[in-house]
Amino acid sequence: MKVKEVMVAPPVCCSRDTNLGIAADIMWRENCGILPITNSDNGITGVVTDRDMFIALATRNRLAGDLTVGEVTSGRVFSCKPDDDIHTALAMMAKHAVRRLPVVNNLNQVVGMLSMDDIAREAQMGDRPELSCNDVVHYFRGTCEPRGAGAVHKKLAA
Repeated sequence: MKVKEVMVAPPVCCSRDTNLGIAADIMWRENCGILPITNSDNGITGVVTDRDMFIALATRNRLAGDLTVGEVTSGRVFSCKPDDDIHTALAMMAKHAVRRLPVVNNLNQVVGMLSMDDIAREAQMGDRPELSCNDVVHYFRGTCEPRGAGAVHKKLAA
């Protein structure tokens, strides 16, 4: 099974200059928790998540309209291609502990979004032997492993 069979398209995107208030409104209206950040050629330059936005607003003394997504994103992007095998995409999600991937073409332009929700829904339908619920659970566990600041938090709590 290919990523293009499961991804959601067209994706909803924003620019680095989009303020957090507008980004939150887009996420609310589109029922999503991530926005690819694109340039004028629709090339991906980053992603911003609802978590990125919440942490930024909770730790800075600024209003959502005064912060841009470019100020709160790490700039790291993990993506996949439409013709990638779904298991390759799942392995990338597990490796980098992300639950959503922008899908980009050969010009690095965003053409869709792939999420664990989309993959789980496809596996649950059960009519595709190449993707089982067990596959999804196996890879999903990888996205839930404690990393980074979580390890620091455990050390401080000890």
